[in-house]
Amino acid sequence: MEVIHLWDNVPALDGEEPVLEYYPAENKTTDATFVIFPGGAYAFRSAFEGDGYAKFLNAHGMDAFVCEYRVLPNRFPLQLLDARRAVRYVRANSEKYGIDPNKIGAMGSSAGGHLSALLANYKDPIDFEGADSLDSVDPVPNATVLCYPAIRAVNDDDQIVRGCLMNLAGDIPVENYYPDTMVTEQTPPAFIWATYEDACVNIISSYTYGKALRDHNVPHELHILTGGDHGLGLAEGIPGVEQWSGLMVSWLKRNGWLAE
Repeated sequence: MEVIHLWDNVPALDGEEPVLEYYPAENKTTDATFVIFPGGAYAFRSAFEGDGYAKFLNAHGMDAFVCEYRVLPNRFPLQLLDARRAVRYVRANSEKYGIDPNKIGAMGSSAGGHLSALLANYKDPIDFEGADSLDSVDPVPNATVLCYPAIRAVNDDDQIVRGCLMNLAGDIPVENYYPDTMVTEQTPPAFIWATYEDACVNIISSYTYGKALRDHNVPHELHILTGGDHGLGLAEGIPGVEQWSGLMVSWLKRNGWLAE
């Protein structure tokens, strides 16, 4: 694993520096890649939702990158700034890594799933962009894989997701950062999965995002599985849920991102 510094001088740096971790596949068979955003309620980052996914993709012949984006006490827009910078870096250096610049996906779990969806849909300029020429590169991923994503609070009682998004938004209403309200016909295709029993993130938010994609004719797959709670990562050994990674691999193959 190689650690990549995203800026010479990190904008608004206060504490931990955001970095990108490169995981090259030992037996590379595809020029597609994913930038992975671990979950952690925007308060921390879960390693198993970062390097765990990267090593899984490596085993299927795909290079992967894990973005160690900023979390609390940092607030918006720094998380999105780091995410955009990560995709921009990979796209700008695609020739160096043997990557198709039009096959760069974003993959995230829980809060990382929210960040991946925000990256795919939030198009407004944000503070601290424009520091150098790299910021002129398109930061929008070509596809997203959203694992039990914290898309939105579905009602006033949904305090866990609301708290998660408050960690991002601070004093700004969290409703400003609901990706399902931002979907357009240009939103990249998505693979989404969650579990029916998830006690942290109401699966209605995954349905809501899926409906927004359908309303705008954006190709997607949505899988609601049974047999496990929130934050399962690869869910290895958990009947009913561990199938999600195989479903994703099949989706990537059908879309030409992995070799048959």
